[in-house]
Amino acid sequence: SDLQKQEERGELLQPLTFILLVLCSVLLYFKVSLMDPGFVKADEEVKVGKSEEQSMVTAQVPSNVKTRRCGYCMVKQPMRAKHCQLCQHCVRRYDHHCPWIENCVGENNHPLFILYLSVQLVVLLWGGHVAWSGLYIEQSWDWLQHNILLLMSFFLIVVFTIVVLLLLISHLYLISCNTTTWEFMSHHRISYLRHSELENPFDQGVILNLWTFFC
Repeated sequence: SDLQKQEERGELLQPLTFILLVLCSVLLYFKVSLMDPGFVKADEEVKVGKSEEQSMVTAQVPSNVKTRRCGYCMVKQPMRAKHCQLCQHCVRRYDHHCPWIENCVGENNHPLFILYLSVQLVVLLWGGHVAWSGLYIEQSWDWLQHNILLLMSFFLIVVFTIVVLLLLISHLYLISCNTTTWEFMSHHRISYLRHSELENPFDQGVILNLWTFFC
């Protein structure tokens, strides 16, 4: 059959790979959206992770900077945690609340969020390439009428690709500095950063920062 001949020629490999990438992107989306981003539980004692504890020793954060009790959910906040009013929880290593996934990006799901953005970028670039290869531009009204949907799809893919690319680059930069979006944007309002002798007390060098985050 034609399907078997296409399989023998390897013509089905690319569309199957693309479908698998799309499926992977969808699964990652639901995983990141539905998982606990690192909510601080009410019955949980304040614990400092090993990597963060090492960072704090290196950082020389002033001893007068203490953990505080959240004024909204009344739990003791670990360092780098923040209360999200949309989720109604304090989130460990809070980065931001993402309206795209309708969830916070925090300690638990931040690495998966980066993976999701990476897979999504590959899907968008591939989709953009497919849409562009199907365009044969002609300066005529008939051509525009027959290709308007494909043209709109291509420009929409380009817009989303730029957004995802910029988002991924900015997150990778912040990760390489061992800081979060919230800390980067609100440095002057966060006590453990404002009173620190260093610009970024958690920075341990690019390689160690990336290793700690991903591994």
